[in-house]
Amino acid sequence: MRNIILLIPILIIFLTVPCHCQRDAKRVSNAKETNPVLKPEGTGFESKAVYNPTVIVDDGTINMIYRAEGKETGTGVLALAFSKDGKNFERYNCNPVIKPEFDYETFGCEDPRVVKINNIFYLTYVGNDHGRTPGDICLATSKDFIKWEKHGEIIQPSHQWNSSKIKAGVIAPCDVNGKYIMYFLGETNAWETSIGIAFSEDLISWKEPVDKPVIEPRQGYFDSKGVEPGATPVIMEEGILLIYNGWDENHIHKTGWALFSKEDPTKVIKRCEEPIIKPELDFETNGLIKNVTFAEGIIFFNGVWHIYYGAADECIGLVTIKDFEELFK
Repeated sequence: MRNIILLIPILIIFLTVPCHCQRDAKRVSNAKETNPVLKPEGTGFESKAVYNPTVIVDDGTINMIYRAEGKETGTGVLALAFSKDGKNFERYNCNPVIKPEFDYETFGCEDPRVVKINNIFYLTYVGNDHGRTPGDICLATSKDFIKWEKHGEIIQPSHQWNSSKIKAGVIAPCDVNGKYIMYFLGETNAWETSIGIAFSEDLISWKEPVDKPVIEPRQGYFDSKGVEPGATPVIMEEGILLIYNGWDENHIHKTGWALFSKEDPTKVIKRCEEPIIKPELDFETNGLIKNVTFAEGIIFFNGVWHIYYGAADECIGLVTIKDFEELFK
């Protein structure tokens, strides 16, 4: 059973000039008339915040798993919602679908990313264990998106650049040159993060043979202090598209993109100069954490790219983009 349909307007971005990101993107909706796609509700596990969603289309239905917080849920549980149009979501009536059970996730299950491979859903999420181990990328698998088998932490740091923590794993939807790939966040100092890559033959055991990051912060840009993988990578004709999030010294979180080579997924072919999503509207600039737009979900639906993001660590927004290929030219 599914329940509670939210009839809420959409945030829309249209690309008008084939040049660099946000400078060429204009919001069509009036800011005062635009609401989040999903907001906190009730008095329970999602009464405080719903944010950082992952999405996937299956049999014509958009399945969204999102991070939810209430007064007594620590840093999060993972809940499920459905949509037929990408704008109006119906919450699953037996939420949450994933919650803390083991020592590697005692204090919360956070920031999900999902991919479907060989008819199995693979969900990575951050297990908050308050530093019990530095490797916080956890994995769960499912055949129906409701019952999940947990596999625990799937990788630990192998190199100096990420020795303090790794998290935020995003798995590509198919193998690349005979191996599956996962981009992830690594850090030595809090908030000073880079993005690395790991490889696997079975999607359960992962290794990190590359001893340096594949994406690093850039001085003078929106991502000058830290970067983190956002949504599940998209395999395109031009390369592997990675939507990622970055922040500056003021911790203003914005969303950008990078395009990797399919022949060598450690190599960046192109990278945005400006963000495609940034805090502008009231629900993005004011909330539990101000000035945060943090994308973790992307799908191609009804001929348009839909990107779902957490706004101010409190609610969920949506932007649509007509054509990424124009940005790559």
